[in-house]
Amino acid sequence: MAYSELVKNFNRIREYMREFYVYGFKSREEYTRKSARSYDDERRRLESWLGDYMRFRQNAEGKNVFISIDSRAVQHNPLYTAWKTKSFTDGDITLHFILMDIFASTDDALSLTEIMDQIDTYLSAFQESKTFDVSTVRKKLKEYISEGIVSGEKQGKTMYYRWTMSKYDLDGDILDFFSEVAPCGVIGSFLLDQTKKQNDHFSFKHHYITGAVDSEILCTVFMAIREKRSILLETCNRHKERSSESHVVPLRVMVSAQSGRQYLIAYSPRFRRILSFRTDHIVSVKMGEVSERFDHMRQKLEEMQKNMWGVSTQSRWGNRMEHVEFTIRYGKGEQHIPKRLEREKRCGTVEHLDENTCRFTADVYDASELIPWIRTFICRITEIHISNEKLEEKFREDMYAMYALYGLEDGDEHDIQ
Repeated sequence: MAYSELVKNFNRIREYMREFYVYGFKSREEYTRKSARSYDDERRRLESWLGDYMRFRQNAEGKNVFISIDSRAVQHNPLYTAWKTKSFTDGDITLHFILMDIFASTDDALSLTEIMDQIDTYLSAFQESKTFDVSTVRKKLKEYISEGIVSGEKQGKTMYYRWTMSKYDLDGDILDFFSEVAPCGVIGSFLLDQTKKQNDHFSFKHHYITGAVDSEILCTVFMAIREKRSILLETCNRHKERSSESHVVPLRVMVSAQSGRQYLIAYSPRFRRILSFRTDHIVSVKMGEVSERFDHMRQKLEEMQKNMWGVSTQSRWGNRMEHVEFTIRYGKGEQHIPKRLEREKRCGTVEHLDENTCRFTADVYDASELIPWIRTFICRITEIHISNEKLEEKFREDMYAMYALYGLEDGDEHDIQ
């Protein structure tokens, strides 16, 4: 059962959930941003949602708490629970169900006066009932209009309200997949709750769940992209513990297939460049005006992606394009190697030199983004060249350090040209 102190400010929950479960569970003494009492309150709240996935080890320094999730056994993201805990007063929830019952019982549009009369009829059955004034009901109806639950149409000087919610035939399998894979998958999770219980057909070898806490940020970003609006970003730097604001034009959201990390690609008028922002570093997003530069910058991004391996739009050592080239050899029974190279080449090209040799080449903005991928071909690489000399030197130094670790300092056969 969820912790009884319900959520009103989700951004605070997002901060604690990131600190505890994304960056590593902190002890009461390690977490210094808030008071010890606040730490205890928020930790109990999160434990009420994720208690089934929490583990601990006892060591000399005390109890070490951590979250443990086996994606083979858990088909649905447990972090979505945080979004399904809302704060309502007794009056909020009472008025909500009365209004929903009123609209569900008729297809006609109702004026505020007619709605107030029906509310009084409901409440007349109770001796000491709650009362709702006209302004409270009007505000609630305005909220429903913004959520798309109710439509409002003015006839003369009178506003008429009609229920717009319809029943849809929801495909549970599609929602099941969408909720665990797509950005803002929490929307699919909410819809999935409305379907009949079905068997879970999907399990994930790599289940990236931490993006769930960024759903509200992404939802606002997607709305801005759809409406071609600029946005005001507030971002934080965890290491320097400071925040900053940036006016940008959001262009695209990209998700890493390797880590599940989500990035916002946006144009910054201040720097006159297209930049990337990690969504878990974004504190808040505010919608701005429609941007006349959206279409132009979106087209520019599409051109740039021909030379983007990841999300970097410039080299760490300068603005010039960087060239990467390496050759690999493989045995007769290792045809999965060139197939993998073709499958994962992204913006690069693969040249088949002979039956056992391939050469990969690419011109990218930031060659350092390729290094983790290139390392997976170690022991098959016979030659490598990177136009960024510092990066190539660092790659070779790492290789020699690995040789030394395994006692291969004198093994010329392991050298790379």
